[in-house]
Amino acid sequence: MKLIPLFLLVGLLAISGCSKQHKNEPYSLELVKKAEAGDPKAQHDLGSCYNGGEGVVQDRKEAFKWWTKAAEQGGVCAQADVGICYYKGECVTQDYKEAVKWLTKAAEQGEAAAQTVLGMCYYRGYGVGLDTEEAVKWWRKGAEQGEVQAQSLLGTCYFDGKGVTQDEKEAVKWYTKAADQRLAVAQCRLGNCYFSGLGVAQDKKEAVKWYTKAAEQGYPDAQRNLGYCYFEGEGITQDKKEAVNWFRKAAEQDDIRAQLYLADCYKNGEGVNQDIDVAEGWREKASNTQFFKRTDVWDGTF
Repeated sequence: MKLIPLFLLVGLLAISGCSKQHKNEPYSLELVKKAEAGDPKAQHDLGSCYNGGEGVVQDRKEAFKWWTKAAEQGGVCAQADVGICYYKGECVTQDYKEAVKWLTKAAEQGEAAAQTVLGMCYYRGYGVGLDTEEAVKWWRKGAEQGEVQAQSLLGTCYFDGKGVTQDEKEAVKWYTKAADQRLAVAQCRLGNCYFSGLGVAQDKKEAVKWYTKAAEQGYPDAQRNLGYCYFEGEGITQDKKEAVNWFRKAAEQDDIRAQLYLADCYKNGEGVNQDIDVAEGWREKASNTQFFKRTDVWDGTF
């Protein structure tokens, strides 16, 4: 059996909060008093206590209330938090236009997390006109501050030539920055670049290294790709049992390609004892797996 390396570049990560150095004051009666007296930092920190259930019973709506009070006084971290809440529809009814309003306020003050989410608003046309070049502008600002998801997003824009002239070498540069910060989707994409020699000299051993890092974090695309490498002996000693191990991990996360690979392994008795019934079970599961073809570059869910 010869497997076809099908690499889907999709990642699922989340982003939240203020990305600048900001030490939250722990919950205390003194913090409450300062917040009630109108201190914007105290209001933000009290909101964060409620958001995380730190020192107080978790209450996301109460968190949003205090963040809003701080945001209205110009608190940049609070503005970012409020904007992200509106984007996600958490603690408040989802409202992309309101999200853009607050994210812009924070982004213009240099808040990298806000810049990252604002870029997605422009990329998707959420609450603002679709504008990929504007998305790239904001992602670049976040990326240059070290915001890991912005780095990965910017890399993908360069890779695909969306909002910027296509430049695979520049894509590798930004993927590497994000991968070095342990972002699994960037590690997987960097592995793809090394595997295929896109924007960098082909080096399948290096590809395996990055796939392994992402796979060990549970990222299914990387698990599937690593399984492929083990199965075919690409960049690593061939080991079909280990291939089955990684295919299974990805398949159990509803990765349709891994499910089909695993089905073929069982059908042909490669890396596992032949079992036609199990093979058919995985093939049926693959046929029933709801599969969305992604047409954007988002690295996260909000």
